[in-house]
Amino acid sequence: MSWKLKEKTDLLLSREQGTIFKDPGGKINIALVYPNTYHLGMSNLGFQGIYGLLNSINDVVCERVFLPDEKDIEEFFRTGTELFSIESKRPLHNFDIIAFSTSFENDYPNILRILSLAGIPFFSSERTEKHPLIIMGGVCAFLNPEPVADFFDIVFIGEADEMLPEFINICRGSSGKTDILNKSLLIEGCYIPSFYSISFTSKGTIKSRKALNEAPDIIRRRFFNDISKSKIYTSILTKETEFSEMSLVEAMRGCPWNCRFCAVGKIYNPPRKKDLTVIKGEIQNALEKTKRVGLIGPSLSDYPFIKETLQISGVDFSITSLRAGTRSAELIKFMKGHKSVSIAPEAGTDRLRRVINKKITEEDILFTSEQLFLEGIETLRLYFMIGLPTETDDDIDGIVNLVKKIRSISARGFITLSISTFVPKPFTPFQWHPMEKEIIIKKRLTHIKKSILQIKGAKVFHDVPKYAYMQGLFSQGNRKISQVLAAMIKQNDWIKATEESGVDKDFFIFRKKDFLEILPWDFIDNGIPKINLWKEYQEAISSQNNKDIAYCD
Repeated sequence: MSWKLKEKTDLLLSREQGTIFKDPGGKINIALVYPNTYHLGMSNLGFQGIYGLLNSINDVVCERVFLPDEKDIEEFFRTGTELFSIESKRPLHNFDIIAFSTSFENDYPNILRILSLAGIPFFSSERTEKHPLIIMGGVCAFLNPEPVADFFDIVFIGEADEMLPEFINICRGSSGKTDILNKSLLIEGCYIPSFYSISFTSKGTIKSRKALNEAPDIIRRRFFNDISKSKIYTSILTKETEFSEMSLVEAMRGCPWNCRFCAVGKIYNPPRKKDLTVIKGEIQNALEKTKRVGLIGPSLSDYPFIKETLQISGVDFSITSLRAGTRSAELIKFMKGHKSVSIAPEAGTDRLRRVINKKITEEDILFTSEQLFLEGIETLRLYFMIGLPTETDDDIDGIVNLVKKIRSISARGFITLSISTFVPKPFTPFQWHPMEKEIIIKKRLTHIKKSILQIKGAKVFHDVPKYAYMQGLFSQGNRKISQVLAAMIKQNDWIKATEESGVDKDFFIFRKKDFLEILPWDFIDNGIPKINLWKEYQEAISSQNNKDIAYCD
């Protein structure tokens, strides 16, 4: 083992509070992998929560693994060191199970980089009983696991609170990998990709999907009904994260607002709220280590106990972005001392916000912005998307005009625009819609940046369109994308990798799909009939000029 890599790992461990060290002897050994860097992985509540959940089981040892940074990857190859866990520095192949927690599609190439560093074959069909069982969970598993399905033995579709303990119980009484796979069919939400045969039409769409080995045709997404009983919490505090020494506390799951572009409101619904007594207890536990607490939830202004929570003394609260409106404005007085607050208009005009079912108006945005600046915040961050369905140049001008109006009502502080490119997501009404062409996206970004330069105290940050399209490919792709990911190990350019693999990227990114088409993720039951999503999509497109859209619930 490289002494440089060992020394760096020891330094990270020395800066942590709450690290769990357990004797691996006689226990189920699990390497929990975040397919990106330590800094990002340790900022992820889901990853931290699974670490704590698994280690709360007496006969389980869970240790963490991350993608090394580029310089460290060079050191791994130079010294012939295999990728190892943080806690015990054991190589991955010494674990019984390698569990990937995957939240972002653009981390897919990192899954194979990690397996390569560990000396483990990529495809499940190439691994034997001697190799660790390789499993996957996280948001990407909820949405569309097919681009990476050929790499995994089991994919956990849904929330892990109950599913993981059930799986561990099966592992205890099993004789080997094959036995675990067969028994896992009994767990709702467990998906074994190798138990399915998929054929394609000459056009590239899915022709049929056949279940083997008595596997179910449909996998029902698992959800945890009472999140007040959840054991998902921040396990470890460290300065080496996005939220330095901040304990993350989940207040709610799911979102009541049904925005048409957003997958969170689909895959985490129905909305569930944590009891006030429970959240107070979690915050008091956090205060034993830190005063910084981040409240987690997709729409915290809808958390019924948000005012009572924010009034808990001795806590430096951080919350995710506010929803523009009078209810959020009422919370501002409880957020004194915060230098930066975010709201998400998403689009530049009320017309386009109606199309995407955002259900906030320009009046809401201006009112909330004014109240925030009156309370003395230094930076107002505004989240927008471009390339949304039915978007026109007028909607882009609307973004600029909205910023001008905010600036006109208050000369205080700074305004920061954070702009991302719309990517259609599975299980949303826009799952059939193509992405906007790159030439148009770049033109609109240029127009926004030039126009915002003229507004005092305003600046623009945006994603790189090239990587938004890569996300689109991985988000919409089927099992053929596994060949692209494998090619990216040698060819880091995803566009060239598609060419080498014979995959037409435009087929997945820029093609408008038909309702009758079998989508790669159609085998997942998320509790929403496909026809309902289609009707809402048709309503959004056909009603784009109607000021009185009747929303679908």
